[in-house]
Amino acid sequence: MSDEGWKAFSERVAWDATFHATCEIASRPDATALALINDRNANVLVAVSALMERRADSAEDDSPLSQEVARLDAKLNVLMEIVNRLLLPQSSLPPRIPLRFNAAGAVLPWAGLPPVGQSVMLKIHFDTCRALPLELPGVRLAGPTDGKGFVGFEGLSEAVRDGIERLVFRQHRRQVAEARAQSRPAESES
Repeated sequence: MSDEGWKAFSERVAWDATFHATCEIASRPDATALALINDRNANVLVAVSALMERRADSAEDDSPLSQEVARLDAKLNVLMEIVNRLLLPQSSLPPRIPLRFNAAGAVLPWAGLPPVGQSVMLKIHFDTCRALPLELPGVRLAGPTDGKGFVGFEGLSEAVRDGIERLVFRQHRRQVAEARAQSRPAESES
């Protein structure tokens, strides 16, 4: 499984950033607990995707309706930040760690990881919705040998895997667009 899990992870686009996250030893959840975890994860993915969705700023569209939607969006962002701070203050969050993940698994620093073969629970807190972590049951597997460890996810429902893939793809697309936008001014100056 470990070689297959690592290969499946390596062949997919992954989100590479620093997240508030923990990876702790945990027993494998039974079917009922796994169903609850998958339901919560599906809800977290919907919330994170909705909150991360950026409105396209268009100078051409200055209609009163779009301006009102922009104002409501700004108010919702402030409200979410207040809720996040009340439910889970910054001081209560786990430390930020470099993490690369997709629907197959995650690569994270060796420090603090259990031995290969151990069941774990990886919890990722997104900045847009800190109080609702993505809880990903898995197993610590052999992976890279560069000071990082690999966790292969187990028991994720198809809906959760699809939600993670969509989230990761959108983030990747956003990063590519930002990189292109940053390189254009440099190209036009030369």
